[in-house]
Amino acid sequence: MQYTEIMVRYGELSTKGKNRRDFINRLFGNTMKALQAFPALQIHAKRDRLHIILNGEDSQAVMAKLGLVFGIQNYSPTIRVERDMNAVRQMAIAMLKEQVQPGATFKVNTRRADHNFEMDTNEINADLGDVILNAIPELTVKMHKPDITLRVEVRLDGIYLSSQTILGAGGLPVGTAGRGMLMLSGGIDSPVAGYLAMKRGVDLQMVHFFSPPYTSEKALAKAKELTAKIAPYAGSIQFIEVPFTKIQEEIKNKVPEGYLMTIQRRMMLRITDKIREMHHGLAIFNGESLGQVASQTMQSMAAINDVTTTPILRPVISMDKNEIIKIAEDIDTFDLSVMPFEDCCTIFAPPAPKTHPNMEKTRNYEKLIDVEGLMADSIAGIKTSEIRPDQHFLEQDQAEIADLL
Repeated sequence: MQYTEIMVRYGELSTKGKNRRDFINRLFGNTMKALQAFPALQIHAKRDRLHIILNGEDSQAVMAKLGLVFGIQNYSPTIRVERDMNAVRQMAIAMLKEQVQPGATFKVNTRRADHNFEMDTNEINADLGDVILNAIPELTVKMHKPDITLRVEVRLDGIYLSSQTILGAGGLPVGTAGRGMLMLSGGIDSPVAGYLAMKRGVDLQMVHFFSPPYTSEKALAKAKELTAKIAPYAGSIQFIEVPFTKIQEEIKNKVPEGYLMTIQRRMMLRITDKIREMHHGLAIFNGESLGQVASQTMQSMAAINDVTTTPILRPVISMDKNEIIKIAEDIDTFDLSVMPFEDCCTIFAPPAPKTHPNMEKTRNYEKLIDVEGLMADSIAGIKTSEIRPDQHFLEQDQAEIADLL
């Protein structure tokens, strides 16, 4: 069926009061960015919905991209017909015949932007209901939660019909909550944390630490590929590579083994906080889940957080591993995350890290290294790139990746 437009309904934007216009403008911009591959589209932002005029573009391809835009509650592919009830009746029958299943129920829901139309809302509902029942006898009417709702909207330029309502990504438009930095490892948890942060409107930048030659180029490529997996939700994501080899070697040589992980994480957090300041971010996000590993006890978190007053937000903090894995599978990051390329969080890992590090000992051991000098060297070596959807950084073909898994 050749659809004319897609009608997009907002989610939580309806509760935003005086900020509503800002949220709608941001959603409009994000939608434009997500659909930039379709040049013929015309997008109009109204108070209660977006109208996407297709102008011949493939509706299924457009909706596939639209489903990744946060801030959209649902959307409906729509067909415009002339302001003639015979044309409306024919199209209504054709639309429902495509969807009907044995025992299915339906109702007609009409809205009139033009109150001078020849029939009022109730008359249109009754007229179309009778016509549909006669043409498709296997359907029955159900006013509360029917299987199919035929939506009819009478406007000045035509009458618009839709019979599908497709759930959107929900959440808030990316960028409405401000900017944050995500500490992205190569594991399962941090990409999920990034996805959840973006769903609440955060404009994320990825901060990834790498330590050549202890970590390979494939580990770095894996982190970029993970970023590309969640880039569609934002249009594109800035990826910040932070060299960490010298810092890890210094900590390994000078800090007692049990505190290697704690001091290393403190340095990561310090550097991320400096990057946040440089990029005007408001918070730092990570993929920590309470009690999952040694660095994620509350005592360890307190010892690590000691280096900053910046908010550290943990979207997966209360989730168990199976819950996190389910989201990772849904957003297609899981198979990448379990590829066996070591990141800098796993190298030099002590066999028995402190799960309850003493705060004073932590601060004293950190004095054994040149914190400011090491940070300055690391920040001077930062590389920044823009990661876009569908970019690929791992050269293995699918068979090779399957072998690794």
